[in-house]
Amino acid sequence: MKLDRIIAVRNSKTVYCEGNHSFKVFNSEHKKSDVLNEALNQARLEETGLNIPKILEVTVINDKWTIVYEHIKGKSLSQLMEEHPEKHDEYLNMFVDLQLDILSKNCPELVPLNDKITRNICDTDFPATIRYDLLNRLNEMPRQTKICHGDFNPSNIVISTDGTPYILDWSHAAKGSGAADAAGTYLCLLYNYGQKTAEKYLDVICEKSGKTRELVKSWLPIVAAAKSAKGNSEEIKFYTSVVNKYI
Repeated sequence: MKLDRIIAVRNSKTVYCEGNHSFKVFNSEHKKSDVLNEALNQARLEETGLNIPKILEVTVINDKWTIVYEHIKGKSLSQLMEEHPEKHDEYLNMFVDLQLDILSKNCPELVPLNDKITRNICDTDFPATIRYDLLNRLNEMPRQTKICHGDFNPSNIVISTDGTPYILDWSHAAKGSGAADAAGTYLCLLYNYGQKTAEKYLDVICEKSGKTRELVKSWLPIVAAAKSAKGNSEEIKFYTSVVNKYI
């Protein structure tokens, strides 16, 4: 099969569109077990009632593992925010409402977020004393079983042509603390959109969820350290700077 129309490029994958299908093609370094786990996660999350593109097939195309989804026609929330800056607050409120809807669902089969964070922190190059401190902070955090997207940002939301929002990319999904997931989103917004948008997001989600800014920010060095275990050099540099700021 020849895939020509690229709709997204990530660090280890490229997403193509062909007709009514989207093809997430992983590079040769991506482990088969990770691809199959992502597909399993998403299949389980489809059963929660969230608006998620349905998985149609897991296959190999041109010697590369590929997940085939239904293609959602529309625009990403990041595109809409860029095209309509006058609706920034409206879109941000929609964004937070979607995240809170995710956090209201249950999916017991997902792996615990704290376990994923622990593995990632142990894989970083931080000195042993800093890793020890971060893991102690993690162990002191309240344990929850909320569905956490793990990479909730405007580019992973598509608003279909009929106005329905769909949530994409569940490769980092886990069950854990909603405050931890909010901290991860805050960091993504800070990196991609700047301080003003990140702080506005934090105000809105704390107001709507009843969480305190202090609770969410207490997760920042922990989540940043976990995120620094993967990504490109600029992302790793950014997340490392966050850890150094809060540790």
